[in-house]
Amino acid sequence: MPYFSIAILAFVVLFSFLGSFFYGLSPYSLDYNAILVAPSFEHFLGTDRLGRDILARLIEGGKISLIIGVGSAFIASFIGLILGATAGYFRGKVDKAFIVTVDLFLTFPTFFLLLALVSYVNASAWVLIVIISITGWMTTARLIRSESFSIGSKPYIKILGIAKSSKIKILLKYYAPILAPIYFVSFTFGVGGAILAESGLSFLGLGIVAPQMSWGTILSGGKDVVEIAWWVSFFPGLMIFLVTFSLINISNYLQQLTNQKQIQA
Repeated sequence: MPYFSIAILAFVVLFSFLGSFFYGLSPYSLDYNAILVAPSFEHFLGTDRLGRDILARLIEGGKISLIIGVGSAFIASFIGLILGATAGYFRGKVDKAFIVTVDLFLTFPTFFLLLALVSYVNASAWVLIVIISITGWMTTARLIRSESFSIGSKPYIKILGIAKSSKIKILLKYYAPILAPIYFVSFTFGVGGAILAESGLSFLGLGIVAPQMSWGTILSGGKDVVEIAWWVSFFPGLMIFLVTFSLINISNYLQQLTNQKQIQA
């Protein structure tokens, strides 16, 4: 059981959404007498080149990063679930249209497609959620489609089709429980991927716009002073690493459970 990874995620969530109640410094206040101060008792994780407290900024930025990660992963996985299940169940022309659409999206590298979309709009948390979702549903959809084909070939599904049972009932009662583990695995992978995508865009200056902040923007702000102030980039990078590493462990565990159930079945 990935207890350690779950504990890390719980800590990060509590840290991001409740940390401001226990840590009084503002993430926006400038202190020109404390520029690039190393970690100390006054500033536990140091300050950046404008004298802003890194710990306070990590707390505030964590909210945006986690909201973007969870929101993007939920929407992308849900789109993949609906389209994949629909293509796998109805097959025929519906499946062909699905394949053409997926191939069209996969023609362009995902990150470059992200760059192309973001360059035409003013990035905000909600805009990034939509854009990352649009570019991240294909893998889930293909997995769901493949599993839906497998479910559709089972005898009891064919019998239900011959009996002219409601298609919605078949999808909800028989498809959904089997597809749920794949959805949750894709969702956990998607959260980490979305956080990394947002961080990459922010690092290139195309992500969250000031005064909003995310772990990616904090990391980007420290790239010019990394040789003299390592803490500015290290701590936001550490938070991104902890979240993605924990989510990958949880995803692997869920995938193992799914594989064991399929073997037993």
